[in-house]
Amino acid sequence: MNELFQTFTGSQAPKSLNRQSNLYHLENISVDFGGTEALKGVTMSVAQGEILFITGKSGAGKTTLLNTLAGDIKPYQGRVLLPNQKKVFVSQVFQDLKLLESLTCEQNLWYSYDSKLYKSKKEFHEDLTQLTQVLGVKDHLSKKVSELNGGMKQKLALIRALLSRPNVLLADEPTCSLDKDSSVKLFEILNFYNVKRDLTVIWASHNRELVKQFPGKIIHLEKGKLIYSGHACFI
Repeated sequence: MNELFQTFTGSQAPKSLNRQSNLYHLENISVDFGGTEALKGVTMSVAQGEILFITGKSGAGKTTLLNTLAGDIKPYQGRVLLPNQKKVFVSQVFQDLKLLESLTCEQNLWYSYDSKLYKSKKEFHEDLTQLTQVLGVKDHLSKKVSELNGGMKQKLALIRALLSRPNVLLADEPTCSLDKDSSVKLFEILNFYNVKRDLTVIWASHNRELVKQFPGKIIHLEKGKLIYSGHACFI
């Protein structure tokens, strides 16, 4: 894994925003859906360059919180400060993967190419090749997305998001269709991007046992309330 990543183009740490500055700040926010509170008085901050896991059972409010951070949901109560979108590019991998089913895997990935982010198409292709090789997608690049299983589609969506070189990655249950080995490889990739490219990772998962294996911060939700905030290894 490390040997592969050492060959990534542009793997030097970029000039980044101050890691002490908050990208997100939510103060006492509450979200209501038809009389049911999905979030109740949540206060939290996310700093630039942080890895944050949002944990909780199904219905705890994880997806609602991610959608709030994405700016797609407006709380009826509280204050929300989101990143300046002109300075911070946020990439999302939610339950709707937004893949183009009639196109091949490789064609889907090339939608991430931006000449402002890459020196050349060759540089982009090198990143594409490395990521698809590590996550086991390389041999499926010529297949149409419609031919893939759920786990492979998840991997493809995550690779496409990383190829867009975001400042922030918001991911909702990105390992739900992956086996343990693939889940670990995925986190190792995200950790690499976090260290080398200052990627802020906000990852929602119901699997606390999995996220406890990795460095980062956890906020744990129960019935819309934030009941724990701290290091993942202590939960």
